Amino acid sequence: MDQPKVVSHEEWTRARVELLAKEKELDRQRDALSAARRALPMEKVEKSYAFEGPALSDAPKKQSLLELFGKHKQLIVYHFMFDPSWQEGCKSCSFLADSFDVPSVHLAARDTSFVVISRAKLPVLAAFEKRMGWSFPWYSSFDSDFNLDYHVTFRPEDKAAGKTEYNYKLQSFPSAEAPGASVFLRDGSDVFHTYSTYSRGLDHLINTYNFLDLTPFGRNEAELSYGMAWVRHHDKYEKG
Repeated sequence: MDQPKVVSHEEWTRARVELLAKEKELDRQRDALSAARRALPMEKVEKSYAFEGPALSDAPKKQSLLELFGKHKQLIVYHFMFDPSWQEGCKSCSFLADSFDVPSVHLAARDTSFVVISRAKLPVLAAFEKRMGWSFPWYSSFDSDFNLDYHVTFRPEDKAAGKTEYNYKLQSFPSAEAPGASVFLRDGSDVFHTYSTYSRGLDHLINTYNFLDLTPFGRNEAELSYGMAWVRHHDKYEKG
């Protein structure tokens, strides 16, 4: 990738001011989009779901979707790709998960709970979470239809036919598991689904990308076979 050209301070400042105007316009558009997202209608969750966890708890137990809220009114779920046959989680989901622990503290201060849900069984999730050094609440949906209903796990027959429903359209998908995030609101004992996002909709949750987007080389993925081909589990990069 080519480096930026070298210019005088005056030229650099003019170029930076021009870009700042575009950044401010994007900020206004993002604020408007966030307002539209908040104004989306919601649907009542009629089905009962049971999750086992949290993974690192000394006494994990079965909990309902309502119980995952704790004392808060809002709940954010990250759908972490982890098939029951795998021994380690998806490296791209792990890339996101490396920044999950600290925000949970701040989210709680805004009446919001955050959990991670995967289809793998709890002992496998617990072992991987311990290996990665994470401590966020991670639950197993192994005996539940939750992943299927929120379109992050695909039935074998649908995948074989290339007709998996992902990101609000029928398409082929390379894996039986997919990433996503869903948001829920509770009113008393009633739970409502307000939002789900998939694929590039998860980009803004990736702190490393947010940092790289500030740099001259950016994500530097254009020549790769796919965007995240360079990503590794954080304990698999070469030392130094």
